[in-house]
Amino acid sequence: MAMASITRSITLTPSANIFPFLPIFPAKPKSRQTHIRCSSADESGRNNNKNNMSERKPSRNPRRKPSHGFSRRSVIKKSFSQEQVEFTSPISRDPVVGIIGGGMSGLVCALYLEKRGIKSTVFDTGSHGLGGRMGTRTIDPQSLIFDHAAQFFTVTDPEFAKMVDIWTKKDLVREWNGPIGELDGGCFNPLPSSPSRYIGVNGMRPLSESILSETSMVNVVRPCWISKLEPYNGTWYLSENGKPCGQFDAIVIAHNGKCANRLLSSSGLPLIARQMKRLDLNSIWALMAAYEDPLPIPFEGAFVKGIDSLSWMANNTAKLFGLQSGGPHCWTYFSSAAFGKQNKVPQESIPTTTAEKVKEAMFQGVEIALGLDKNSLKRPFYTRLQLWGAALPTNSPGIPCIFDPHGRAGICGDWLLGSSLESAALSGMGLANHIADYLQSDGTCPDDFAVGLHNEFQQLNGYDIGQFPGLEPKIQVNEARDLQLTT
Repeated sequence: MAMASITRSITLTPSANIFPFLPIFPAKPKSRQTHIRCSSADESGRNNNKNNMSERKPSRNPRRKPSHGFSRRSVIKKSFSQEQVEFTSPISRDPVVGIIGGGMSGLVCALYLEKRGIKSTVFDTGSHGLGGRMGTRTIDPQSLIFDHAAQFFTVTDPEFAKMVDIWTKKDLVREWNGPIGELDGGCFNPLPSSPSRYIGVNGMRPLSESILSETSMVNVVRPCWISKLEPYNGTWYLSENGKPCGQFDAIVIAHNGKCANRLLSSSGLPLIARQMKRLDLNSIWALMAAYEDPLPIPFEGAFVKGIDSLSWMANNTAKLFGLQSGGPHCWTYFSSAAFGKQNKVPQESIPTTTAEKVKEAMFQGVEIALGLDKNSLKRPFYTRLQLWGAALPTNSPGIPCIFDPHGRAGICGDWLLGSSLESAALSGMGLANHIADYLQSDGTCPDDFAVGLHNEFQQLNGYDIGQFPGLEPKIQVNEARDLQLTT
């Protein structure tokens, strides 16, 4: 039977008068599929049978048969063939959302859910703090500071601009006016001063703390690796290696990569799992290096061209404290995506031989980029190497969020719109308001709220370390000049 044409808009603000951000269409008609009905216990007559799947409690033992009521074999074969969870119970009058991932998109999603009166719990794996790619590494007692993930960000969207204005008033961010450009064959090509480039005054991580400071209805649990999602009695039960982590009326997946794919592979959310599996992520090596004295380099940041082992280099000390700063000078180097792919290893346990090989190649890349002889650049007194195994997306569906109303589950993240902090924030806003609209509708017409479950992916363009809206990867040939190293 043909489906009626229905459209809906995702809004980025609680206001009902905002223009639609994006038209959303219902899920395409699908082939015959098994559905798992997950009802509340008080639904008349449906839960009298002791064998009914919705009556089975979630397993505390990860090896036991899943409570969904289908065989483990049918789940593990392919994520596309798992049965679809379909919640039919009424939505709670005081719903709580579980958010898995405490990066920019997950935290903004929690903030905007609260703006709509909805409580949430954020689960994050970070042992050092929240923030995801808003990571800042501080090394004591030398007080070394490295932005070893997001280097800076730009602003083009009015809603994101409001957040940045708040950060600016709190002295959390400021414009980065130091010389930034592209480094190609020993020539430094300055980038235009517009759009403005923003950095965290004390690094990027405090921005996540600022988002949380605006909330009073958000609970944070970390470090926590959610390993299982189970639908039971009209809600989602989350657990970490068999340890219960709470029950929720809706869930948000705000992270990606192999961990997200593994989590979704037996979730009862085949449409969401399929879209997540389509995402392609690159790998990037980050090398943090501290020098006793400043390097003779006249710029603060540069996108490096033509060198596999290096795609970006930045003087964190000059960026945060100015060129005349005393004490150790901290630099962050990023490899290219191609180099990351060629030298990819399990990021949880990097072999020593691989680490030494990568560091040497990256230091040689710095010398080549600067036009220096091999081994002529002094070596740092401190180094730390990190592999971002699922660093940045190379493709995207170009939508703010994905939401499955039958499973009451959604996805947010920068990769849905691009690969920038702005994209991450907009995605979190979009999903929060979409979930709020759905929950406040009492779920009576779920198909009206399906979004992004069938969108095709397109390749992304940008720098290896991400996109910066408004800043195109183009050089100003008329301003190009040979790099003059300072003495």
